[in-house]
Amino acid sequence: MLKFELNGESVSVTAEPDTPLLWVIREHLQLTGTKYGCGAGLCGACTVHVNGEAVKSCRTPLNRIAGANVTTIEGLSPDSSHPLQQAWIEEQVPQCGYCQSGQIMKAAELLQQNPQPSRDEIVEHMNGVICRCGTYNRIIAAIQRATGEA
Repeated sequence: MLKFELNGESVSVTAEPDTPLLWVIREHLQLTGTKYGCGAGLCGACTVHVNGEAVKSCRTPLNRIAGANVTTIEGLSPDSSHPLQQAWIEEQVPQCGYCQSGQIMKAAELLQQNPQPSRDEIVEHMNGVICRCGTYNRIIAAIQRATGEA
């Protein structure tokens, strides 16, 4: 049994040590906001925070998070009031919406590190989280909108 903190609450999970964190979150803990995209750490749809750092949960084995603090999209804001979530709505970012939790979690890491990033810093930081619908300009606009509130 492995213990860690998930969205501010202590949880215990019984799973193989090499089980990807993504499957622990989705299957064992029934939080489905974190998405499976590629399973190879290439698309970023599965991005969560581990101790404040954005990681691709499909490539993070359970044994690496013992005692860690994990935050999923559900834990970013219980009522979706986080400035990024509000900016996403205002800028009408999602089309299919599949990558959005990964995009928002990666953007939240950026704003935690740099509350006023330039457009170039946003583009550089968000590299690695793929939007198959191509809403990158709206993603950038939403992050820029949130910088005034984050």
